[in-house]
Amino acid sequence: MSVKPITEDDLHGFVDGALDEAREAEVCAYLETHPDIAARIDSYGRQRLDLRTALSAIAEEPIPSRLNLSHLLEARKPGRLPLWRMAAAAVVLLVAGGSGGWMLHGMYRHPGEGIVALADEAADSFATYAPDKIRPVELRADNMAELVDWATERMGRKPVVPDLSGSGYRLMGGRMISTSHGAGLMLMYDDDRGTRLVVLTRPMLVDQNKPMAPHAEGNVEGWSWASGGMGYSLVGALPADILHPLADDIRHQTETGA
Repeated sequence: MSVKPITEDDLHGFVDGALDEAREAEVCAYLETHPDIAARIDSYGRQRLDLRTALSAIAEEPIPSRLNLSHLLEARKPGRLPLWRMAAAAVVLLVAGGSGGWMLHGMYRHPGEGIVALADEAADSFATYAPDKIRPVELRADNMAELVDWATERMGRKPVVPDLSGSGYRLMGGRMISTSHGAGLMLMYDDDRGTRLVVLTRPMLVDQNKPMAPHAEGNVEGWSWASGGMGYSLVGALPADILHPLADDIRHQTETGA
C-alpha cells in the first residue's frame, strides 16, 4: 500500500507530537531521505523547546477568576450570546491560559507593531515582488546611489546596503515601498539559480532596539531585528537556519556601516 504524501500539516504535527504512531513513523522515514527538510523541522523543534522553556513560569500561573467558566455563565443575560457560544468562548480562554497562551494574548494587544509588523511587511514584499520575472525591482544595482538618495530622503535616515556576494547572493536592486508605519526600502538579492531574498529596512516607531527573532509565514521564513531605531527583516523561501548566518552578516554590516 502506498504511503500518503507528507504534507506541511504532517510536518508540523510531527513537531507538536500530534501524529499517531503509524504516521509518525512515515514522517520519520521521509525526513531521513530529505535532510534539507529535516534540518528545517529540527529548527522548529528547537524554537518550540525554547518557547516552552521561556514560558514555563507563565504557563503555570492560575487562570484569572474572571475567566472561570461559572463566572462567564453567570454573566449571561437575556439578549446576550447563546449559551453554546458563551461556553465556546470560555473554552478558548481556558486554552489560552496555558502552554504559552498568555504570551499570545500579550502579542495581540498591540497587533501590527514593532518587528512583528516589519516581518509581515517583508513577507508581503517578498510575496509581491520576488516572483516577478519582468520588474521585481524599481532601480537596479547599477543605480544604487540613486536608490540610496531616494531612500534617505523618504526615510530621513541613510540606509546601509548589505553586500551578500560572499554568501553567493548578488544585489539585483530595490525599490521604495509604502507601509502603514512609513516608507521602507526593499532590497532584492539573487543567487543566479532562481533563489531570491528580500531585505526590508525602515525606521521603527516601537521596538527601536530588538534582538533578532525568527518568523515564518507559509513557505517564507526569515529573521527580523532592530538596532539604533532602524528595523531590518531578511526573508526568503529557505529554512530559517540557512537564513540565520545571512541575517547575522547583514546585522554586522548595518551596525558597523560596512
